[in-house]
Amino acid sequence: MMEVRTKLLVADDEPVLRDNLRYAFEAEGYAVEAAVDGEAAWAAYLAAKPELLLLDIKMPLADGLEVLRRVRAVDPVVPVMFLTSKDEEFDRVLGLELGADDYLCKPFSIRELRARVRA
Repeated sequence: MMEVRTKLLVADDEPVLRDNLRYAFEAEGYAVEAAVDGEAAWAAYLAAKPELLLLDIKMPLADGLEVLRRVRAVDPVVPVMFLTSKDEEFDRVLGLELGADDYLCKPFSIRELRARVRA
């Protein structure tokens, strides 16, 4: 019988962070799609239908807020977490009001992120 792995989309324009997140979650058994910008994240979402999205807000081509708007237009329940350097209260509230389920400011601990993903 084939193992079914949870699909996760990581979208961040910082290559080191994106690669580290891919490695960390693949080591835990997730199937990880990675995207370098907002348009790539949207295309990966449509192709892979991940069960969780980890989105940077500040990305080229389409920011994380735009990706979230597009995703919420077709899927109101898939969990979305923002990973971002934007740590002002206004930005956190805006992300949550647009439909994000969680918001983690950079720099963050991989252990904390993994705990939030499991939750």
